Amino acid sequence: MKTHEKIRAEESELDQAGTTVKQAIVSSLRGIDEIEAEIVSLVRNTVSNGLRASGSAAEHTLTITKDVVRGTIHATEEIGTGLTVGIKNVAKGIIMGVADTGGDIVHAANAIAKTAVSGASEIGADIGVVASRTASGVVEATREIGGDVSEVAKAAASGAIEAADEISHTAVKAVRDLLVGVVAAAKDVTDALLPHEEAETQQHARRRIVRESLSRSRGKGKKG
Repeated sequence: MKTHEKIRAEESELDQAGTTVKQAIVSSLRGIDEIEAEIVSLVRNTVSNGLRASGSAAEHTLTITKDVVRGTIHATEEIGTGLTVGIKNVAKGIIMGVADTGGDIVHAANAIAKTAVSGASEIGADIGVVASRTASGVVEATREIGGDVSEVAKAAASGAIEAADEISHTAVKAVRDLLVGVVAAAKDVTDALLPHEEAETQQHARRRIVRESLSRSRGKGKKG
């Protein structure tokens, strides 16, 4: 039978193990945050410096955007992992770099998403996840710089859907399903992700829910 002292010693060891794991996880997560911030900064500076050197013309914006995304895809292909994680930070850095030079972030967002989805398909990555991570980075960057989140999100969604449409109907569905959750906060973006008929159906459904809610409220008011 265990003594009280032995039980306390074992509990102390467990507490120490928990503390050790906690500290290790916190340290690792802080390290990840630092690495992600470095990626955003590197991409931002690379894009802005490149655009300043070339005069920031629209065609150069698209060229540099596609080159950076392709470079990311090739890098992750070489090490065999990381695209679904790294693409968000790359997308964020590109939008910020384009914005730094007064470039068109809407067109950049479209190109980022389109190139990311196409590249993901080429290397066998999960295109739905890549599309959603890319959209997250684009939206996050746009919010931070005070841009039009709705327009940029719609452009990214459109680019991802266009690329997926060139792959397969299954790819389109996978991209739509994940993108809706990411960019639903931006006005009118959900409609941009759906075929016209589906968008209309959702609009009618939303209106019906509002009407039913109002009717219930009025009914309660009369009873009172």
